[in-house]
Amino acid sequence: MASHSDTLVVFFGATAGANGGKLGSDERELILLVWQIVDLHEKKVGKLQRCLVKPDSLDLTEQCKEETSLTVDELLKAEALDSVLQQVQQSVSAEVKALGRSSYTLCVDGPLIIRQVLHPEASKKNLVLPECFYSFVDLRKEFHKCCPNSGPAKDLTLSSMLDYVCIPPVEDQMAGVTEVENMVLIALHILDEPYNHQFTGFEAVKYKFESGACSKTEAVDSETVIRARGLPWQSSDQDIARFFKGLNIAKGGVALCLNAQGRRNGEALVRFINSEHRDMALERHKHHMGSRYIEVYKATGEEFLKIAGGTSNEVTQFLSKENQVIIRMRGLPFTATPQDVLGFLGAESPVTDATEGLLFVKYPDGRPTGDAFVLFACEEYAQNALKKHKQILGKRYIELFRSTAAEVQQVLNRYMSTPLISTLPPPPMVQMPVMAAQPFLTTGTTRDCVRLRGLPYTAAIEDILEFMGEHTIDIKPHGVHMVLNQQGRPSGDAFIQMKSSDRAFMVSQKCHKKMMKDRYVEVFQCSTEEMSYVLMGGTLNRSGLSPPPCKLPCLSPPTYAAFTNPAAMLPTEALYQPPLLATPRTPQPPTHQAPTLAYYPPQAHAQLYMNMNMNYTAYYPRPLSPPVSPSTMSYFAAPPGSMAAAVAAQPPPAMLQHGAQHGALVRMQGLPYNAGVKDILSFFQGYQLNPDTILVLYNLSGQRSGEALVTFPSEETARRAVAERSNQNLYGHPVRLLCCK
Repeated sequence: MASHSDTLVVFFGATAGANGGKLGSDERELILLVWQIVDLHEKKVGKLQRCLVKPDSLDLTEQCKEETSLTVDELLKAEALDSVLQQVQQSVSAEVKALGRSSYTLCVDGPLIIRQVLHPEASKKNLVLPECFYSFVDLRKEFHKCCPNSGPAKDLTLSSMLDYVCIPPVEDQMAGVTEVENMVLIALHILDEPYNHQFTGFEAVKYKFESGACSKTEAVDSETVIRARGLPWQSSDQDIARFFKGLNIAKGGVALCLNAQGRRNGEALVRFINSEHRDMALERHKHHMGSRYIEVYKATGEEFLKIAGGTSNEVTQFLSKENQVIIRMRGLPFTATPQDVLGFLGAESPVTDATEGLLFVKYPDGRPTGDAFVLFACEEYAQNALKKHKQILGKRYIELFRSTAAEVQQVLNRYMSTPLISTLPPPPMVQMPVMAAQPFLTTGTTRDCVRLRGLPYTAAIEDILEFMGEHTIDIKPHGVHMVLNQQGRPSGDAFIQMKSSDRAFMVSQKCHKKMMKDRYVEVFQCSTEEMSYVLMGGTLNRSGLSPPPCKLPCLSPPTYAAFTNPAAMLPTEALYQPPLLATPRTPQPPTHQAPTLAYYPPQAHAQLYMNMNMNYTAYYPRPLSPPVSPSTMSYFAAPPGSMAAAVAAQPPPAMLQHGAQHGALVRMQGLPYNAGVKDILSFFQGYQLNPDTILVLYNLSGQRSGEALVTFPSEETARRAVAERSNQNLYGHPVRLLCCK
């Protein structure tokens, strides 16, 4: 919008959930719009307009009902958001024209209604917002310019601004009308003597995300960076920008994180234009991208540069062509030439500047990695290229994904820092089978592991992580162990160490007989001791453990050989670098009985070097002051119905008995499906609970079941809570409470 608008449209909105300073933080839909025109030249006001909006979900919170006095019956008669927005634009345009003015700008009490409500909701509903909603002025900031002693702009309210200039507030019974009339009073006051204010602080909402490269020498303010976690693995930078629609992301400010295998791990670092937009992004913690909720935490500028920063002139030249769509190709034959790639993509998806639009990723010695990046001039060409996903080039199928400038830089950084195979130490000169203890693998009877049986022989670590889904966050560091046979080939088995027996149980319940590629995989809960038995030739199934044919280490070697990394936490730097091909540990004297031992036959020594890279590290840098620290959240999957009842009837899990060994368990039913640990803590305010005492139950589809288990410090406290809080409302839902015997 022009910086010399003739009129202001004082604009207010309310949602079906939280309003005020938390507007838009709970993803609730818009239900009310109120506006009034102010002529900046004549200092006159137009007719006040009020319009209801029909949301897709008619579930109003108690707070909303109290603040807006709106009912479901009233909203049922309203029109949908797209129709209402068109009415707003047409009404305002007609009134501005009748006044003889040529332009107008929205004036709001804080940016939340525009940035946190209108744009995100329109994006989710695939609505095209009128142009007037891409520019606005913030009344608080304009007032602060006139009255700098009134306090920081972010802390101002309509009441405090009216009090500061000694104007009595307007009181009206209709929701939204009071706010708009008071905003008009403030605007007219600062337009008049002695202020004679001119509204010049026009804020813009970016129409689209701009890709670009980032140099390692660039200064990145830590107050502008967040970490998004739980993203679908195929998400692009544009998908992430759409999730944060309404907030302005810096150019090239989306960096997708990769795991040790060079694949996306469901995380991204996002850099905003300033701290104000970063703070609003944090309010989208656990908002949804499709059916998945996304966690949003603070991050640092240093973390962003480790992912997105680069120094390669080749990359800089490749990315110098702006407004290009980037596609990543993976799995190329090592002999593939630029002409082979151009021929594979075909005439329907021409590459920008032919071979100049191709960037092959290589090791430091010039060997190809099988990866390449391709530039396309428009979305249509990129879509045509993506249709060739998993088509054959030579004798290999090629994977194609949307990519980003930051991913280009990260992949180049990763491969350029990978040590050459020739730097490996020579294999040990051992002529006979060697018995090696595993001092770094703790054995015990705690059933905190799971065994995967029946894996496709082509299954890799990333396939197992995709198979595990949301449970990957519960894997111990270095906790995925592929089991090879004596020939060093996949045996179809794998062991995974989980953070607790409860989480191992949930994985075995949810993932048993789930499909991986064309095969179903059996998942059994087990202990590290049972894992060692299996490695020596025993069997493990749902009927229990069958010991190995012989436990003595001096007899025939076992069927399986397993190699694991030390269960030590990686330093932060290791997250951004590929794992080194390390020397195996020196064999140590056995400290346990036979079940703790594993054999390495002579032909397995060469595999030992390579297989030490196969373990997945489920490690994330600790977020700085997250809204909810991941280490304190108690979200566990649980089966529904009768299985959940059986869980509830059992004694509380050890982790729920934190600080109270004789606690009493209460079962909650009828919870809203979006209710989390924080909501339950608020529901039981005054009972001195902590997050570790709350277990949110999920169904087999990975969705919240509307139930939870809460451990109280004593049976007396639990009974009092049931008596006092049973059938009380949480977000409009009456919650039933039951004491579990």
